[in-house]
Formats: sequence, structure tokens, C-alpha cells
Amino acid sequence: MLDILRDYLALTKPRIIVLLLITTVTTMFVADPSGPSLATILWTMLGGYLAAGGAGAINHFVDRDRDARMARTCDRPLVTGRIEPSRGLAFGIALAVGSIALLAATVNLVAAALALSGLLGYVFVYTLWLKPLTPQNIVIGGVAGAVPPLVGWAAATGGLTWDALYPFAIVFLWTPPHFWALALLVKDDYERTGVPMMPVARGDATTRRQILVYSIVLVAFTVLPYVTGLFGWLYLASALAFGAGFVGLAADLARHPSRPAAVRLHLVSLAYLALLFAAMAADRILLS
Repeated sequence: MLDILRDYLALTKPRIIVLLLITTVTTMFVADPSGPSLATILWTMLGGYLAAGGAGAINHFVDRDRDARMARTCDRPLVTGRIEPSRGLAFGIALAVGSIALLAATVNLVAAALALSGLLGYVFVYTLWLKPLTPQNIVIGGVAGAVPPLVGWAAATGGLTWDALYPFAIVFLWTPPHFWALALLVKDDYERTGVPMMPVARGDATTRRQILVYSIVLVAFTVLPYVTGLFGWLYLASALAFGAGFVGLAADLARHPSRPAAVRLHLVSLAYLALLFAAMAADRILLS
């Protein structure tokens, strides 16, 4: 029984969701520095997990044939038969429907609608349409992954303002360098399955240059919320310090390509985003 529960949990891609929830909760405090109620935070986190988990489970179903040909994913539950594909799909749909109903009932309709848009964007726009079609799949499809901060903003305030676009855009710009660093590591898998990820379609050198360009644009953009007055000196100092490290690793990968350099950038990118969003929340709570 424990193994079955573990396999169903794996369908939700929990390690990815942790970072999504960090961007959601910290954005709630950016939107409302006085702090949303604990109940609102907890319901938003649960609804967000169910929405992202449902999208992840459906993604497992859609990608199960490709996953079977990739070393990184060939042991996934739907590939090995530990969970029947139809049951995996039903599980994902149930989580998706439950998440929207939960957010609508306990948080607000705007947060629920945004969560639904992110889920549908990930499944239909990215997984089914863009992923097998274009090396820009993760760029365009990254919109879906950038929705959680919008959900957090709407959960805290009941709606959206123009300032909500800052955390959204930061996640959007962060996604390509984060994901392409991983794609460099598993290029052979994508090549074997015919998925035109950037390293497969454009080559490693172009991918490394694109990573550096996006990293520079990302860090430059993170200064803008300070210029417009949303954040103060605490956020600016953090954004510049974390950004310098991020761009430095991207530049190192571009100049000295190696597997360890790609691994470092990919792992550090996770910490970078979490720390940057924590700095956003801390700045608003302490300085607003």
C-alpha cells in the first residue's frame, strides 16, 4: 500500500511543486504585507498543490510513451505499469477538478480561474502542442509555470494589479535558463524521442548562449520593481547579489562548457528563485 501511495505521489511531481508553492506564498505577502489569514494561506497552498499535481499527473499520461524511451523517466509509474495509464489520467483529472472547486470555495474565484488557466496551459499548450513542435516550447509554455505567483496575489487581495506582473515575469524569464541547463544534461534523451528541445534543435553552443542572454535579461528585469517603488533596498541588494551569482554561473557555462557547470547552474537556479522570492516578501513585510 505504501508503495502505491508513493507512486501516486510521484505522479504529482512534488519536488517541482515545492518551488511553485514558495513563489505562491511569498507573493501573497508581497501583495499584502500585513499578512493574509493563515486559513487563506493553507487553502491556497493545498489548492495550488492539487492544481499543479493534477497537471503533473496528466503530463505523465500524455508523455508515457516518450518517457519509456528516456533514461531519466523510464522508471515512472505509468511507464512501468505500476499504475495503469487510465487510472493515472483519472487521478490527474480528479486532482485538477478538486483544486479548482477547493480554491473557488475557500479562497476566491479569481485565484481558482488563474489556477485553471495555468493547468490548462501546461497540459494543452505546452505538453500537447508546443513540446513536440518547437525549441521555443519552454519559453512560450513557461507562461503556465509563471501563473502560481498570480494565484498567490489574487488569493491575498481578491484580484490582480499591474504590480502582480513583476513576480509573474520573473518566473517567466527564469524558466528558460533553468530548464535549458537541464536539457543540456539530458540532450540524448530528447534526441532519442524526437522532442526538439533547444540543445537538440539548435545545438549546445547556441543553448549556452541563450542561457546567458536570458540570465542577463532576467537579472536586469529584477531591478525594475525597485525602480518603480514596489520594493526597497533590501530586495535590491538581494536581487543584485543573487543575480550576480546566477549570471556568473551562466557565463561560466558559456565559456567553459561541461556537465558539472550545467549541473551547478540548474541546481543553483532553484535556490536563486526561492531566495529571490523570499527577499521580495521580507522587503515588503519589513520596509512597507
